[in-house]
Amino acid sequence: MTYLTDERVAVLGAAGAIGSNLAQSILQLGISGNVVMYDPFAQGLEGAAEELYHCGIPGANVTWTSDIGEALTGTSYVISSGGAPRREGMTREDLRRDNSEIAKGLGQDIKKYAPNLKFLVVIFNPADITGLTALVHSGLPPSNVSTLAALDSTRLQTALAQKFGVRQDKVTGCRTYGGHGEKMAVFIGTIKIDGKPLAQYLQEGILSASDWEEIQAHVRNGGARIIQLRGRSSFQSPAHVSAMMVKSVVDGSDFPWPSGAYIKDGDHKGIMMAADTTLDKRGVSYRIPDGSPEDLAALKDSAEHLASLRDQTIADGILPPLNEWKRYNPHL
Repeated sequence: MTYLTDERVAVLGAAGAIGSNLAQSILQLGISGNVVMYDPFAQGLEGAAEELYHCGIPGANVTWTSDIGEALTGTSYVISSGGAPRREGMTREDLRRDNSEIAKGLGQDIKKYAPNLKFLVVIFNPADITGLTALVHSGLPPSNVSTLAALDSTRLQTALAQKFGVRQDKVTGCRTYGGHGEKMAVFIGTIKIDGKPLAQYLQEGILSASDWEEIQAHVRNGGARIIQLRGRSSFQSPAHVSAMMVKSVVDGSDFPWPSGAYIKDGDHKGIMMAADTTLDKRGVSYRIPDGSPEDLAALKDSAEHLASLRDQTIADGILPPLNEWKRYNPHL
């Protein structure tokens, strides 16, 4: 099997369902055959690695370790699902404090063992805050750190395809921006159903305003619904989509969904949020999305909510005060 790179990809949290699926996706998508799996739960980690070995994937060089230094040293790309999972009845934000502590440790470990890391994707919730925390403590350039934000957009695409009874790829332009959570901003202007703008369906009464509100609520609660249906949080979709993010950085291919980006200036400065992003060999770059006044008002509300979560994390002593960030990370 031919791989896009022989540089090492580290999967953190690899004993879990997301992490073990991630390691398999990296191999099956042909991103790299050089994969290291890390998890402090050594027995489960060894079992996940054994499963991969039993796949017999040609050219795969999979190793596993419960030593974070061993996992990060010499690694070029990292995907981390290593936080506590969301459980039934929990919001993403219920995980903020504990998972931000984990993200702080991740950033510090990267600074110590992988200061030249090419790209980090943070998956564990609430990703906007855990990604920001890892970035501040890692010392990495903001272009080298992103978060999984695409699932809200793919869930929107799914909900609309199901509503209109069309194949999912016939629904285009689905974009949610701002926070990856209940305060996400769902932009309507770019959405088309089989080539026809969604706004026209609303204007013509084919899709009622109440139906559209119900679809948005369905998307905002998409992760909770998976937990209700399966008895556990999502793992297939975050594994596949985050692996595709790394693929885009490795080979410069297009990643069609929003990703998390650190906003360095303007009205939303000092947060990490889903933006109009590009992933390529330089990492992640962004533009603040354009939309209707209603879209932009929703984005402003979402960004302000993220800023309040950031400030709570500062108050908890997990993030340093804003005016000290540059001391921890000279790129900020």
